[in-house]
Amino acid sequence: MTVTVKPAAPASDEEPAPEVTVTETVTEKPKAKPKPKVVGIPGDGTFVVGDEVKPGTYKTSGPADSAIPNCYWARLKSTTGDFEDIIANGNPQGQTTITIAGGDGAFQTSGCEEWKKTG
Repeated sequence: MTVTVKPAAPASDEEPAPEVTVTETVTEKPKAKPKPKVVGIPGDGTFVVGDEVKPGTYKTSGPADSAIPNCYWARLKSTTGDFEDIIANGNPQGQTTITIAGGDGAFQTSGCEEWKKTG
C-alpha cells in the first residue's frame, strides 16, 4: 500500500515542502484450512482406524438394500484379512450402534446404510 502525504500550504515567503511518499508492505496471513470433520463411514469398505475413521460410537439405520435382510460390520485388529483379526462383528437387520476403540486396527462394513458418528 502506498500513501502520499502532502504538506500544509507554506507561508507566502517560504519554499514549498517536498511531497513525502510512505510505502508500507502488508502481508496477509494465509488462512488455515479447516480440518475435515469425520461424521460418518460412507458405505462399503475396510477403513483404517485413526486415518480413515476416528474412534467413537457410530450408528446405522440398517441394511442399505431392502431386498437383503441384513448387513455386515466388523471391528478388526488389522487389515490382513485373517479370521483371527476379528475383534467383534455382526449382521444387523435393523438399526445398530457400535463403538470403534482407539486400539482397533480397522473397521469393515458391507451392505449397511452410512454409519453416522454419534459420540
